[in-house]
Amino acid sequence: MAWTFLILAGLFEMFGVAMINKLHEDKSWKPAVFLILGFGASFLFLSIAMESLPMGTAYAVWTGIGASGGAIVGMLFFNESKDWKRILFIAMVLGAAVGLKLVS
Repeated sequence: MAWTFLILAGLFEMFGVAMINKLHEDKSWKPAVFLILGFGASFLFLSIAMESLPMGTAYAVWTGIGASGGAIVGMLFFNESKDWKRILFIAMVLGAAVGLKLVS
């Protein structure tokens, strides 16, 4: 169950990062509220996951999901570059996160 909470934490981090970008574009209160809610939920789920997962593993996987997910969201919804080299390195980050899961 801890891994489910960790994945949820990573997904909410991705949402929070997307709201930062939206806030830069929109300058309204809605993205700011969603940003706070997204990161709040992310930290809550990370905290729950860390009750049974080692801190180093949980933090590395959480940041890996957030970093790679943020890049993917940028490609899909904010017209960022979809260069194959970016995709390769995102895959490497995700592969490292999966590797940490396998050895934990």
